[in-house]
Amino acid sequence: MMSDLQELYQSVILDHNRKPRNFGVLEGSNRAADGKNPLCGDEVHVALHVDGDVITDVKFTGHGCAISKASASLMTAAVKGKTREEAETLFHRFHALVLGQDAGGGKDLGQLVVFSGVSRFPVRVKCASLAWHTLKAALDDGPTDAVTSVSTEA
Repeated sequence: MMSDLQELYQSVILDHNRKPRNFGVLEGSNRAADGKNPLCGDEVHVALHVDGDVITDVKFTGHGCAISKASASLMTAAVKGKTREEAETLFHRFHALVLGQDAGGGKDLGQLVVFSGVSRFPVRVKCASLAWHTLKAALDDGPTDAVTSVSTEA
């Protein structure tokens, strides 16, 4: 049973790595941030269009490992159409999940649960959370023409 579940999780991650959702340049974005994991070379650019308090569109570009790219892909799908508050709640829930601190095991996080095993591999936590930290930086800085940079080194 556990190996079937792990195979399913791996399949979802590989699918989002090969065919990432919401990958590309977002024309008309009004918030953006760049993220980099200098330990492994993963880089991501997250661009948002926020209308009022709602994330109406989100896309990402960049390169990295399968976990990093799949996480960005699943993140964009999860936050599109959400309010800033809902997106921040998802950020905190996802972060707790990949750190192994989510008591519910991510059961109510939908497909994001595929990252529940990442906590067993501390070096991969940064890969899984890079896009999420970049999203949070874009939301925290508000509307801007400048791009904020985040690093998962610390």
